[in-house]
Amino acid sequence: MATLRVALLVSLIATVSAACASTGAHPPLTMTATTLMAGWEQHFTLEWAADQGQNGARRVSGYVYNRHGEYALDLRLLAQALDPSGAVIGQRIAWVLGGVGGSGRAYFEVPNLPPANSYRVSVWDYTWAQGVGDKH
Repeated sequence: MATLRVALLVSLIATVSAACASTGAHPPLTMTATTLMAGWEQHFTLEWAADQGQNGARRVSGYVYNRHGEYALDLRLLAQALDPSGAVIGQRIAWVLGGVGGSGRAYFEVPNLPPANSYRVSVWDYTWAQGVGDKH
């Protein structure tokens, strides 16, 4: 029975690996995509700056502005550290705690980024509040 489980696990890993290879999926540091939500720029504006964090690492912090009328829940941002050619040398996804209200703003901080020539920040994903029990 254990041999069958191992064989099924190996088969599953091989299938998933082949599927990723055939779709052109890349490891995160070679991704060119900066969001899971196309068109996020229509709803949000970012204002941020990079500065010295703890232990020699860098951080980006600032505000995300919601130009949409609904509350944005589960909002996450992607911060990327870029080398002089624009290639990603490090990245982190961070939550905007509490989300951001309609026509409001919320503070965010993305710590532990590597030192870099420049940084890029984008909205990674979010969910609009839809029901009575959601934030308003």
